[in-house]
Amino acid sequence: MTSQEELAARYGSSAPWRRRTAIVLTTVVGLAFLGWLGWTAWEHSTPDVSSDMVGFRVVDEHTATATVRVRLKDEEVVATCVLRAFAEDHTVVGESAFTPGYDDPQPIEETVRTERRATSVELVGCTAPDQARPR
Repeated sequence: MTSQEELAARYGSSAPWRRRTAIVLTTVVGLAFLGWLGWTAWEHSTPDVSSDMVGFRVVDEHTATATVRVRLKDEEVVATCVLRAFAEDHTVVGESAFTPGYDDPQPIEETVRTERRATSVELVGCTAPDQARPR
């Protein structure tokens, strides 16, 4: 008797179908995870709208302008972009929301009305109905 046969005689052996079932289940779970991972990566890398701040300029005590580049996925996307102006003490002194069009010439220049002199303008980001996180 070989050592494998002795071990099987003493402790019993598992059914051959268990190993095949474990391999099949592991493969199915692994493929489902890879499919989900691929879908997630694709979904997050192709947003409906994305935006970048090109620059800003403080015009006077109550006005600042921001230059923004906005990319819409297609003509049907209706996006809202938010700009925020800050004073020297880092308080928000103005905010402006605008809706860019698909055919708008880029970059877009938007005016932010402020309650006092702004020192900086921030692009909070742009959102679409199916995209809650500003980009």
